[in-house]
Amino acid sequence: MKKTALFLVLALLVACQAQTPEEKKKKELIRYKNKAVELNLKIKQLEKELSGKEGTGKFSVIPVSVDTLRTQPFSHFVEVSGTVTPEMEAFVSSEINGQIKKIFVVEGQRVKKEDLLLKLGTSITESSIAEAKARLKLTKELYNKQKKLWSQHIGSEIQYLQAKTNMETARERLKTLQAQLDMAYIRAPFNGIIDEIFAKEGELAVPGRQLVQLINLTNMKIYADVSEVYLTKIKKGDTVKVRFPDLSDQLYLLPVFRKENVINAKTRTFKIEIKFLNPGWNIKPNQFTLVRFNDFHSLHALVVPSEVIKKDIQGHFLYVIKKEKGKSYARKVYVTPGIFYKDKTLVEKGLNPGDVVITEGYNQVTNGVQVNIM
Repeated sequence: MKKTALFLVLALLVACQAQTPEEKKKKELIRYKNKAVELNLKIKQLEKELSGKEGTGKFSVIPVSVDTLRTQPFSHFVEVSGTVTPEMEAFVSSEINGQIKKIFVVEGQRVKKEDLLLKLGTSITESSIAEAKARLKLTKELYNKQKKLWSQHIGSEIQYLQAKTNMETARERLKTLQAQLDMAYIRAPFNGIIDEIFAKEGELAVPGRQLVQLINLTNMKIYADVSEVYLTKIKKGDTVKVRFPDLSDQLYLLPVFRKENVINAKTRTFKIEIKFLNPGWNIKPNQFTLVRFNDFHSLHALVVPSEVIKKDIQGHFLYVIKKEKGKSYARKVYVTPGIFYKDKTLVEKGLNPGDVVITEGYNQVTNGVQVNIM
């Protein structure tokens, strides 16, 4: 018997010594898991006791923060994107056919009204003008002589009228040619900056072909598409807030210049137009902008933080404080929330001024639990 017992002890010692490092890690992992299960059970038990559902049978007092409701001003704003365009913009073209002889401007150059931009070939027109001047001189001399004879009752009235008509026709022909010559000199229609030149010297200019893009960045306007839902919420003259995110969120208060009377059938929106001055030319065409306008305002609104409003199968609710025998209890109250803006929600029904709403700790309370107002 003694030998048998000694043999068993030696076998156990050998088995323990034969454990690999991996087997030791597995046993250690099992031990930690058992401890974790035990800790989770204790955590759940404490949570139940604190929530008042288990334990001594009495509700635990939960600390909360509250806010006493009072009427206050509340506004709701709608923000839409807008497109910036210059009020004065032109794609300058020629009124007549002609070869481009000279371009007097470069892209990015500022010009004034009537500054010369391009010049077309004028040799044929100038020759025609010289011919027309000579003809006008001749017809004028003939008219003066015929007029003198007619005053002396010499010759016929038909000769006098014919000489007068020839002179007037020659004069009008000269005016036409001079106007045509003026058209060969393409000038700036307003003050602005040359944004792009589409033609080169030697090319043919024809009416309607864009030669130069000229823009004026002093007078600008913004077009914004607004949903038809807000058709009655905004009108001409209303002040809107215009923000330019690319310019460090610069904010401008500007009036609505015009509201479009037609609703887009595809987008169900209408346009509003806003005009403004841009003296420093910092704002550029097609720059991204946000337009915000007020569609609701009340001076006597009941407002709560949006996050305190919860929802179950019966509707939206929040928790208020009810006093009973000197103690504070959380009571569930169902409400009708209205519009919200940022982190505030307007409550249309369910609350009254003076109600005390739980604003912090509302996730830990249940209906009827005792609370401690911090």
